[in-house]
Amino acid sequence: MAFQIINSIISWFLKKRKHQIELFLKYPIDVQDELLLKLVHTAKNTTFGKEKNFAQIKSHTDFTKNVPIQKYETFEPLIERCRKGEQNLFWPTDIKWFAKSSGTTNAKSKFIPVSDEALEYCHMKAGKDMLCLYINNNEDTQLFTGKGLRLGGSSDVYQDNNSYFGDLSAIIIENMPFWADFSSAPSQEVALMSDWETKMDAIIDETIDEDITSLAGVPSWMLVLLNRVLERSGKENILQVWPNLEVYFHGGVNFNPYREQYKKIIPKDGFKYYEIYNASEGFFAIQDRNNSKELLLMLDYGIFYEFIPMSDYKGENSKTITLADVKKDIDYALIITTNGGLWRYLIGDTIRFTSLEPYRIKITGRTKHYINVFGEELNIENVEDALKLTCEKTAATIADYTVGPIFMEGKEKGGHEWVIEFTKKPDSMGYFSEILDNALKSINSDYEAKRYLNITLMAPKVHQAEEGLFYKWLKQKNKLGGQHKVPRLSNSRDFVDELIVLMKS
Repeated sequence: MAFQIINSIISWFLKKRKHQIELFLKYPIDVQDELLLKLVHTAKNTTFGKEKNFAQIKSHTDFTKNVPIQKYETFEPLIERCRKGEQNLFWPTDIKWFAKSSGTTNAKSKFIPVSDEALEYCHMKAGKDMLCLYINNNEDTQLFTGKGLRLGGSSDVYQDNNSYFGDLSAIIIENMPFWADFSSAPSQEVALMSDWETKMDAIIDETIDEDITSLAGVPSWMLVLLNRVLERSGKENILQVWPNLEVYFHGGVNFNPYREQYKKIIPKDGFKYYEIYNASEGFFAIQDRNNSKELLLMLDYGIFYEFIPMSDYKGENSKTITLADVKKDIDYALIITTNGGLWRYLIGDTIRFTSLEPYRIKITGRTKHYINVFGEELNIENVEDALKLTCEKTAATIADYTVGPIFMEGKEKGGHEWVIEFTKKPDSMGYFSEILDNALKSINSDYEAKRYLNITLMAPKVHQAEEGLFYKWLKQKNKLGGQHKVPRLSNSRDFVDELIVLMKS
């Protein structure tokens, strides 16, 4: 009875937010225009604001003239100064939290500033909205009669200046309101463990006998955890462990490769899957309807959006448009200005609008080649640098290559499958693969984390292609010529499978 009362009270509290959501649904352009001027006014006396003459900005046109598009590399010097203790550089309130994210061309890891405003009015607000939208769509939910199982990251302290860094999920867990912590599992102490092997066992210890009603986390990691729960319990499916489980909130990587596996281990008609779109830089969109593959763009989180049509994409030299000018079914690169102090920041994602009333989107990819099936976020720069190091150490040279995922199947781990055509072969393919794996770990911290103790990713599987394989493949597809290039990285197996079939023919 007590849990039913708690469920009713929390549900009522969260449902109230729906009226505020309806405001930006009704006046989306006004909300965004006002937000831009508010952000600029707030930061006009910061170092960056003075340099870019924020005090004189009265419109989006002024904004684009004064502030160039920024990449992480451009902004990194200011961020590093902030991490070392300087404040009021790009945002007026003190920033002590930094979300550690995947590497860039010049750095193994990025450190994204997370202001108090970004925590409260973006990330925390989004967490409540996620629940609000779900509850409004599912009036009979019993979500808060049990607990939500959260699978987050780890947190560390930047020792010299008492600034903190860790996965965004860890930062959010550190700052959760009491009611959210009360209704979540595992405990904060376990949730913030840094060693994943120990952490997985501890999470199972704390949750296997709890009444878990929801799951939240990245699909690849969550699948590993759920399979371990089945191993520990000896049960055939997760519902035999947690019979009241009703929804899985997921994001971070494409869910499609995992969908069938989740259906097998959670065999429940009407089980709900809710997708979110968030990153270290901000929380952007939430699935707002049951059984939908579209995400509602959230317009009142302190994030001002600009968009670059990919047909006109020129990196930092691109011309942007605002929400008022977007069209459906066109891929756009996303530019964000945030209440965490990021200004016209090129996040690297591409999205497509599926609806303009309201503004709903799908995530379509990245502005660069990448592979991100398991949260590893390998981009083409990471891979090219790793191959260069590997070839130097093995005296090999490469003509062509492509990489695709090995999807998780049951208890089998995921991985990457490579097809490489050499102009000079290495003496040992085993040694080549080992060096390549280690090089990728040294360059990209997310890949390194997923490879840790083979928890999520197996070692790469590398095929040595015969001479002329890629030429033959392109010829079969009628794609010979300078305008046609071999796709290097893909989130699907299409290219790898075709090449392997061709190798065997």
